Amino acid sequence: MKTDLEIQKDVIAELNWEPSVNPTDIGVEVKDGIVTLSGYVGSYAEKCNAEHAAQRVYGVQGLAVEIAVKLSGFNNRSDADIARTVENVLLWTTDLPKTTLKVMVEDGWITLSGEVDWEYQKRAAVDAVRYLMGVKGVSDDIHLKPRISVTLIKADIEDALKRRARNDARDIKVDISGSEVTLGGVVHSSYERDLASHSAWCAPGVLHVKNNMTIE
Repeated sequence: MKTDLEIQKDVIAELNWEPSVNPTDIGVEVKDGIVTLSGYVGSYAEKCNAEHAAQRVYGVQGLAVEIAVKLSGFNNRSDADIARTVENVLLWTTDLPKTTLKVMVEDGWITLSGEVDWEYQKRAAVDAVRYLMGVKGVSDDIHLKPRISVTLIKADIEDALKRRARNDARDIKVDISGSEVTLGGVVHSSYERDLASHSAWCAPGVLHVKNNMTIE
């Protein structure tokens, strides 16, 4: 198991290696495997990329992001401009419903609301707008339409984990309660933990995923 100092050094190295991140004004602290990123960056996209870079590091148990977004004069845009751009981007994004998503922008912060059928559509909507110029943050208030069909959900999730996870899927426990999936067991990295969550979200009818898996 890595020490906090080793994790800190690796996270700093990963931030320096990531070409889309300027780590000059980013601070990294680690306690009990929990990484805290602080400081500021020039865009929300850069903030997201810094977060993803830290999550890639082996041994990271959790991540707290306290990075502020400071836009330069060139990147500043009015809320009305951002809202119009977001609406157009969502309209041109494949696999997204065209009439059920709503957009609100306040001080550069985008809030998406409405309903979609699948979790991947929630992710697609957020990913489509997070890299736009002038954006300081994105709140995902999109809800999944309930489509309960729990009979085969557990088997589908376990089969998906067997195909994707590097470790033995038998070590992963899947419990179903209504439309909520709870994952338990042991994995070897945060990547495998996230992979298990993604597999659970891909099952039809799932509205909530609780990941109680531990990393060893």
